[in-house]
Amino acid sequence: METSGGIRASLAGRYASALFDLARDQRQIDSVGRSLDALDQALADSKDFDELVSSPLVSREEAGKAFAALAPQLSLDPVTANFVGVLARNGRKGELRSVIRAFRRLAAEHRGETTAEIVTARPLNDDQVAQLKQQLRTRAGRDVNLDMSVDPAILGGIVVKLGSQRIDASIRTKLNRLASAMKG
Repeated sequence: METSGGIRASLAGRYASALFDLARDQRQIDSVGRSLDALDQALADSKDFDELVSSPLVSREEAGKAFAALAPQLSLDPVTANFVGVLARNGRKGELRSVIRAFRRLAAEHRGETTAEIVTARPLNDDQVAQLKQQLRTRAGRDVNLDMSVDPAILGGIVVKLGSQRIDASIRTKLNRLASAMKG
């Protein structure tokens, strides 16, 4: 299982750890988590916001101003609003998605939960998500949060990473194995 030490090693992990420590000290883990969820949803819903975060052409100062203007619209708590401003001013706005994921893992670990990274070729429906959660809960012996993403490049199937275990049941991997076996 990846420990918080593993999360904290990456750049995004260090930022997420700093945010998590601050949120924990101020007893704001849940409100910061909700604010990060709002930011994550804004990234998914708004092409303009996504471009602001990912574009290297947006200066640190412009990004800081944009984040400050967005904070009230997204109802960000003060800790998160200040944090995204620091992220922008430090030239690390492109790390926002990774910071959100790392914070979620730290918060889940703090609550005694674990997180599984799930990659599918297309989005799962609610029934599939519920069934997958139940199977992973049984396997892990505790509640499991799902960090889901879609990658059409896997063609079909699913890739699950739960702690140090990786289950790759993607069609791409199966085709690659078949091609290797045929080469002899």
